[in-house]
Amino acid sequence: MDATRAGPSKPHTESEKLGWTINIPGHEPRRDSPEYIASRKQMHQLVDTLNPPFYGPEPVEDHHGGGLWLKDDDGWFMVRNLAGIEWSAQFCADPAKVDLLRQNARRVYARFPEAVEKLGIRELLDTPITDADGVKKWTDSICNASVPLPHDVHSAELPQGGGVHHYPSPITEIVFFKEDDFQLWVTDVGGHPVAVAPIAERGSGEGRVQVLYAPERSALYPQLEQARGRGDVLVLDAEHPVAQEAFRQQYEADRPPVSRS
Repeated sequence: MDATRAGPSKPHTESEKLGWTINIPGHEPRRDSPEYIASRKQMHQLVDTLNPPFYGPEPVEDHHGGGLWLKDDDGWFMVRNLAGIEWSAQFCADPAKVDLLRQNARRVYARFPEAVEKLGIRELLDTPITDADGVKKWTDSICNASVPLPHDVHSAELPQGGGVHHYPSPITEIVFFKEDDFQLWVTDVGGHPVAVAPIAERGSGEGRVQVLYAPERSALYPQLEQARGRGDVLVLDAEHPVAQEAFRQQYEADRPPVSRS
């Protein structure tokens, strides 16, 4: 994120073609802080020790997701704090609330003194966060900017990938534990990406799917919103093209081979 030094920005907005806009207070131009450079280097070193890697393997990008790296007799592993602070979110952060994240991390690390020593975070954990400078240091530290994510799951947009910066995390994180032959992201009849999940366990014979996400331009969006307004979910029949695409690999695996006699 290296950038040429410039004057402070004016209050502005950020937006994407995916239909969201947020207000960003005026701030100095973004550039890699010493804390961020150090935490990024540490994260990549830690990822290289994981076998098998859950988030990796390399190449991975560092996500400001509140990762806490711990070490026991089996080596390094990662858990996640109560919340992660994205870089631009620090400018609306309440130092007292960010300090609660520090306190939570400090309690976790009390059980892992070796990790504290090797990561060099004793001062970070012991220093109360009371101002914007403290928030900044925490945001770019190894205790926050430290979740290794492949590009497809971090910052990519569909159809290249469903990144957490563009789609809801409860949906994007399904990719880490779903069956390989179930398609989380599928294309509706209008060519728009939607996310779906089965409504019953594997082997049940149930082919319907629940719509988890649909963009506003999708024909499924108003149906999804109506269902949510009723406190309900939107379920598509097994014959619906979206449901067929989600289960396509499973259906193909169940088909008997074509005779070539």
